[in-house]
Amino acid sequence: MPDTTIKKVEAASSPRGEMGQKYLVAGKRVSMRLWGLKPGAELKAPTRRDYETVGYVISGRARLDLEGQTISLKAGDSWLVPAGAMHQYTIIEAFTAVEATAPPAEVHGRDDAPLSI
Repeated sequence: MPDTTIKKVEAASSPRGEMGQKYLVAGKRVSMRLWGLKPGAELKAPTRRDYETVGYVISGRARLDLEGQTISLKAGDSWLVPAGAMHQYTIIEAFTAVEATAPPAEVHGRDDAPLSI
């Protein structure tokens, strides 16, 4: 029997993560989160995560350093960070983006600690 679960997340009550992300709706295999960061936002050192991330920039600009490559992100751009890839974001201009992670980043402490290098 197919899963018929319906979920809605109210923006006012969305939980926030330690890195400033707002967790949106999540399913069993994928979840969404919203980022609203300012230039100079305190970001973590380069990291690896055990989930795949795809994102879409709503506004602003950022730099994504990904496995030795530098990618400039601006409004309308989308990106992919493969699971296990070394990466780091630098916010250049007030940045708003939505990301989807698979499996969900907020489950089982996946956002808490980076993978061992």
